[in-house]
Amino acid sequence: MSDAPSARLLLPERSIGGVVLLLLGVFLPADPAAGQQPPPTTAAAPVVAEPVQVRDVVMDRSFVGTVTPTRTSIVGSTVEGRVIEFLVQEGHFVQQGQVLAQIRRTTLEIELAGARAELMLLQEQLEDLNLSQPEEIKQAEARMRAAKALQEYASRQLERGKSLVTRSAITADQLEEMVSAADSAANVLVERTSAYELAVTLAPLKRAQAEARIQVQQEIIHGLEDAISEHSVVAPFDGFVTREHTQVGQWIAKGGSVVELIELNEVEIEIPVLETFISELLQCTESQQGTRTLAIEVDALPGEDFTGEIVSIIPQADTQSRTFPVKVRVPNRQGPDGQYRLRTGMFARVTLPVKTVREALMVPKDALVLGQGLPIVWVVEPGPGGDAGNGDRVRPVAVQVGFDVSDGTVVQVVGPLAADGSLPLRPGEYVVTEGNERVNPGTIVKVTRREPAS
Repeated sequence: MSDAPSARLLLPERSIGGVVLLLLGVFLPADPAAGQQPPPTTAAAPVVAEPVQVRDVVMDRSFVGTVTPTRTSIVGSTVEGRVIEFLVQEGHFVQQGQVLAQIRRTTLEIELAGARAELMLLQEQLEDLNLSQPEEIKQAEARMRAAKALQEYASRQLERGKSLVTRSAITADQLEEMVSAADSAANVLVERTSAYELAVTLAPLKRAQAEARIQVQQEIIHGLEDAISEHSVVAPFDGFVTREHTQVGQWIAKGGSVVELIELNEVEIEIPVLETFISELLQCTESQQGTRTLAIEVDALPGEDFTGEIVSIIPQADTQSRTFPVKVRVPNRQGPDGQYRLRTGMFARVTLPVKTVREALMVPKDALVLGQGLPIVWVVEPGPGGDAGNGDRVRPVAVQVGFDVSDGTVVQVVGPLAADGSLPLRPGEYVVTEGNERVNPGTIVKVTRREPAS
């Protein structure tokens, strides 16, 4: 077909020139000076890096519990009787020894007055004895001496009479009278000597008896006073009255309840702790301090901090939840109104240190780049300038993270372990925490180093 256009490649003039230039570039030798030109420069990517650390990490857990009083007491009466005074109300704060209720004691007061009068009488008798006994002993001694003088005189008269009767100066009857007088004087001496010795011997015994009677009477008085004091029901400790169990005019039996009292200057929070953590906790004893709380938060008191100590770990677990009851004692404090801040029944969260991981390898959480596989961190490799940051580059390192061990902004690296058991990172290496989304393997970076807070 003569009118058909011929088959040929139609190129625009600009394209033809380009082909010629391309061919020239292929067949013509390269300029020797071209290889000596510097490559195009790339600006270093600005990043922030923080060091890999090795340190001990204290793991904590929060447990929920309820505030309970340290002591709760149903105060009862030790005697029976009719209540004549009831001196407190629910919600009142009472001090140790303060009278809560008064039970009738008139009969005992009458008996006490009589016992005290009897004591006065016995004391006066002892005083009289102390005054009279020395005089009685002196009188007994004087009578004994008089009898001795009379006996000596009668003996001398008898000896004289015996010499006179041999000369017939006196009759036998007169001599008999002298003998009788001498015997009578001797008997009087024996009697009065015995009386004196008995007075001396019995004097301390009589005083001891009188003192013993006084002591017995004093104990009778003490017994009556104690019985009277038992008719006053007093608070066994400082606390708050939470319930009234009697009123004025009511007859109360021995052991009957008067009030319910709770102590709030210290409170306890009972929390359930899982068996996996219980071995790490210590309770307070005479020889060791209990585990201290890291924090105590009370919903009813936002922003207020409390601290406490474990005082009891009950060694009996709940078989369903596998938790052990742990009691934390917390010192309470008073507000501006004088009322204690922590009150019975408040909901509380207690944070305890449950485990300490020694020499854990820690990296900042911001350094982790999460993907489909293991997380990676970008490790800064110093350039020729070392710490000056001249030519620093980054390389990716895959890490296995133990998210259960963390401390604020850092988390533990647990692997993957190399054949020799070493971890993929070394303490002191710097990893990128800001700008890690802008880097690739080998990227030159300008590093701003940020040291961890001390």
